Amino acid sequence: MVENKRILLTGGAGFIGTHLCQALHERNEIVVLDNLRRNARAGTALERSPQVELRQGDVRDLDAVRAAIDGCTHVIHLAAIAGVDTVMDNPVPTMQVNLLGASNVLEAAHARDTVERVVNFSTSEVFGSHAYNVSEGDVTSLGAVGEARWTYAVSKLATEHMAHTYYREFGLPTVAIRPFNIYGPGQVGEGAIHHFILRALKDEDLTIHNDGSQIRAWCYIDDIAEAVMRAISLDRAVGHSFNVGNPRSTLTIYNLAREIVRLAESRSKLEMVTWDHPDVELRIPDVTKARRLLGFEPRVDLEDGLKRTIAWYGKKIG
Repeated sequence: MVENKRILLTGGAGFIGTHLCQALHERNEIVVLDNLRRNARAGTALERSPQVELRQGDVRDLDAVRAAIDGCTHVIHLAAIAGVDTVMDNPVPTMQVNLLGASNVLEAAHARDTVERVVNFSTSEVFGSHAYNVSEGDVTSLGAVGEARWTYAVSKLATEHMAHTYYREFGLPTVAIRPFNIYGPGQVGEGAIHHFILRALKDEDLTIHNDGSQIRAWCYIDDIAEAVMRAISLDRAVGHSFNVGNPRSTLTIYNLAREIVRLAESRSKLEMVTWDHPDVELRIPDVTKARRLLGFEPRVDLEDGLKRTIAWYGKKIG
């Protein structure tokens, strides 16, 4: 357990960042650096917590990063442009935010003697379009150069290499996290579960790309939060990358939509639409390394997680 520390979360107002703030702020001082483009903390108790300081800014601004990191002992770097549609519409900002942002955070942390740990968020997308039971040591496979779909994965893989080089060359204690399809209450953005639940609660049609045969392993937000808490506190995590996901909670996008309709007791119908872009057809992690070094074990199975998430959104929209 991390206590009495000052922790910077870049992108800390986002979905995962907000949950981490909620887990950390009672025993630590928290600094959130975020441009509030996706604001999951709005309306939460974090807005009133004296333990949480919000600095509205951009990780591309090195001076803003340096000011935010001043006096911090730990850094969790989450800030990024993400979401397939957003990335495809904004490939240049995606590369800039992800690459320059990570570079600024690592350089600012390296310049501060107070920093005890930097956790850099990478992505499961580094494994490309087909990834079955992949471990951290497996070869990463990215898409064709010039295809906007892969700019996010390329930039995130580069930040992962960057974090490891700061550890090897300068001794900066870094850890990389590769999240696999995180979902849960408070999600903002473009995730499939977020989209399906909101529409199902309104009895609207659920839109599925192509035939919905794409396979994903879904990980509940509380599980990844627990993994990150371990990554920032355990010395044996330093210098490693970790897959964080739940290989037990695996099914196709089509069956995910059907399950959400059933659990939400919805009258929604499933609508298949043509999507002529590259996609991830199969993505299931091997979490053996995280289990061995972090003691990580995903605990929330998919049905339970979906029920919790549906109940949260149902309450939110009345």
